[in-house]
Amino acid sequence: MRPRTTASRKCFIVDDEPVVRKAFYAALGGGDIELAGFASLQELQDGWGPEHPDIIFLDIALEHSDAIDVIRALAARNYRGAVQIMSGRDRELQDRVRHVGEQHGLIMLPALQKPFRAAQLEAVMRNHFAPALSRDRDDDLPAETTSESGFGFSLAEILRNGWLQFYFQPKMDLQKKCIIGAEVLARCRHAECGIILPGSFLPGADEASLQELSKLALTAGLANWQAFADAGFPLKLAVNVTVNDLMELPIHSLVRKLRPADPRWPGLILEVTEDQAVRDIARTQEIATQLRIYDITLALDDFGSGYSHLARLKELPFAEVKLDRALVANCGEDVDNASLCKTAIDLAHHFGATVVAEGIEKRSELQALIAMGCDVGQGFLIAPAMPQDRLIAVLGELAQKFAVA
Repeated sequence: MRPRTTASRKCFIVDDEPVVRKAFYAALGGGDIELAGFASLQELQDGWGPEHPDIIFLDIALEHSDAIDVIRALAARNYRGAVQIMSGRDRELQDRVRHVGEQHGLIMLPALQKPFRAAQLEAVMRNHFAPALSRDRDDDLPAETTSESGFGFSLAEILRNGWLQFYFQPKMDLQKKCIIGAEVLARCRHAECGIILPGSFLPGADEASLQELSKLALTAGLANWQAFADAGFPLKLAVNVTVNDLMELPIHSLVRKLRPADPRWPGLILEVTEDQAVRDIARTQEIATQLRIYDITLALDDFGSGYSHLARLKELPFAEVKLDRALVANCGEDVDNASLCKTAIDLAHHFGATVVAEGIEKRSELQALIAMGCDVGQGFLIAPAMPQDRLIAVLGELAQKFAVA
C-alpha cells in the first residue's frame, strides 16, 4: 500500500470474495484513492494501521465472522468514517444490519445491493467525498482516536464540558423541489473522538440533562436563523423537544426574548414524538395554542410507529407530521410499505397537516413520495446534517441538484 498523500482518500474493502475485492481495485484503483482489501475481521484488525480509513465497504457475511462483529469492532475503535454495507441478501436484512451500526453510533450509508456495477462504486465515492455534502465530520478534528472502549460519555458530561454542537439537516419541498427548512440536531464534538452522534449519548440521559439540551437547541434555532436569512435563505427551523419540555420549559418566554426581529422570520417548529403526544392531549392542546401566538407550531414525530394512535390524530394540535422512517424505507419498491405510506399521507392531509418524510435515502423513495403527494422530505439522499456554515455554503447547490430531479 503506497504512502498516503494529503489529497488521497483511504478506502477499506471487507469481503471474503477475492473477485469482489479485485472489482474494487479495477473500478477505483489509481488516482487519489488508497485501497486495502480484507477477507475477515481478523485481517481488518491486523491491517488497520495508524490512520483510520475514510470509508469501509462491508459485506454482511464474511470468513469466520460477519458484519455485526465488524460493526462492534469499529465502534470500539471509535471509527468515525462511513460504513457502506453491501450484500446480495434481502433488503430487510441489510436494513437491520445498518440499523445495528447506527445504534453503535456509526455513519451507515444506504446499502449497496450485489451484484453492482463499477459506476455504482464510483457514485458512492463521488457522493461521499463531495466536500460540502460529506458525512458528519469536521476536517479540523484529529484523524486519530485512542480509546478502545467506546465513547462512554453521558449527556450530562457533554453539557458540562461544553462539547455540544448543533448541526442542521435540510428539509426540501418535494413538490416545488426547493429547500425550505432544516432540523436542528445535537452532536458531541470531542477533541479525540471527533463528531459523536446522539445515539451514543441520548439513551439513558437524565431528565434534567434532556431539558437543558432542549433549551439549548431552542436557543440555537432562534439565534442561528438570522445567518441563514442574511445568506438569502430564511429557512423555517425545527427543534426536537419532549412533552415534559413543552409543559415545564418557559418556551414562550424564550421566544419573546430571542425571536429575530427580521420580518422574514417564519416561526419555529417543535417536534414531539407520537407516543408522548397522546399521554395528555388536553394539556398539549392548551400549550400548542399558547405557542401559536408566538408563531410556533408543533410537529408529530415518528408518525405511523404507533398505529393505535392514528384514530386520535384529529385530537392532536399538530400542523405537521413526520412519517416514521419505517414507512419511508423502500416505499418505492415495497408494495406494503407504499400502501401504508400513502394511507398515512392521505390521513394527515385529511386533517390539514403538512407531511414530512424523513430518512429518504434512495431516489426511488423520493420519486414515490412525490407521486404520493408528500409535502416535505429530508434524509441522506437530499443532504446529511452539517454545521451551519457548511449548509449555508451548499444551499444553492442543493436547490440546483434537485431542480431537475
